[in-house]
Amino acid sequence: MKTIDVDIAIVGAGPAGSTTAIGLSDTSLRIALIDKEAFPRDKICGDALSPDVVKQLHMLPLETGALFDEMKEKLWCRAVRFVSPSFGYADLELPEKHGPGYISQRVHFDHFMYNQAIKNTNVQAIHGHKVTGLETNEDGAQVTLSDGTVIRAQVVLGADGAQSIVKRTLVSEAIDRKHHAAALRVYYENVTGFSEDNAVELHFYSDILPGYFWVFPLPDNKANVGIGMSSEHVAKHKVNLRELMDNIIANHPNVAPRFANAKPLETPKGFSLPLGSRKRQLSGNRFLLLGDAASLINPLTGEGIANAIRSGRVASDVLRQSFDKKQFNANYLKAYDKEIYRRMWGELRLNLWLRMLMSYPRLCTLVIRHAVGSRWIQKLFLSGF
Repeated sequence: MKTIDVDIAIVGAGPAGSTTAIGLSDTSLRIALIDKEAFPRDKICGDALSPDVVKQLHMLPLETGALFDEMKEKLWCRAVRFVSPSFGYADLELPEKHGPGYISQRVHFDHFMYNQAIKNTNVQAIHGHKVTGLETNEDGAQVTLSDGTVIRAQVVLGADGAQSIVKRTLVSEAIDRKHHAAALRVYYENVTGFSEDNAVELHFYSDILPGYFWVFPLPDNKANVGIGMSSEHVAKHKVNLRELMDNIIANHPNVAPRFANAKPLETPKGFSLPLGSRKRQLSGNRFLLLGDAASLINPLTGEGIANAIRSGRVASDVLRQSFDKKQFNANYLKAYDKEIYRRMWGELRLNLWLRMLMSYPRLCTLVIRHAVGSRWIQKLFLSGF
């Protein structure tokens, strides 16, 4: 059995975990960055990177923002298209002051973030093995991997996504479908009809509310296509998301012509989204939860990358203070929860309200119809993106 001693064990090397490692690059803290997959690896997602993501990347050390600007595997996006139940639409341009958003497959974006993280010379990357055991006590934290490796640390971070083993092990919380969404994603090629400003499209049709169908352009004539819906609604009405999405692509008059010559590049991939529509426990004795593991996903759009990066930035700040004072207990680390919700709760509540508003077909149609001429409505909805 191999034993590795570090200061911080980060489980999950996606945007949240990698951001934390990047944020601590100017410290002497020893970090184990653990992931069950070897990079590059796919992550099921809508692949949209909001202007907020880009802004935060430029706040990180190691020239992260500048290097992202040079990254080739992305497509710039200047607008969000909302399509109403009556098939009308509103294109809302992203404000010039915020800059463009981008669409980039997670296999590329996550690999970029991972490579930035391992530039931190105090980071030991450990991938290809699942976490099989985890415990914390007054003396430290211990993570056991499927190959028998034991990692001992002062604190463990759960940045391992919606199905987080760190959260399942250390937090007692039953799944509440009211605060979850179910989604499918399929990559296509040869989808037509995208706008000149590469708008990401959200289609709010009556038969998929409360939820939406999306079509996002990607580089190399590809598109990210998917559907998301409240898990509570899916369970209550026994909705088959794959059949519903296939029917939209094949038969919907607003969609089908654009897929006439399109070809799916994979079978539909399903994923669960723990929404940030209520406050949860994010820390405890010697642990923090980040990103999707902390249920920080936008309740309206299902987007989680921006808040994952933000949680990594907050975690790195809190951990600096924690190690300076040698405090890792639950009371001290509660400062992480407070700072996360200080920064994010207003946005999350607003988007929960918008999701509820967009669940009613007539109201949804009315709002989208008036969005083009109303700066107030535009500001309201763009704040959600």
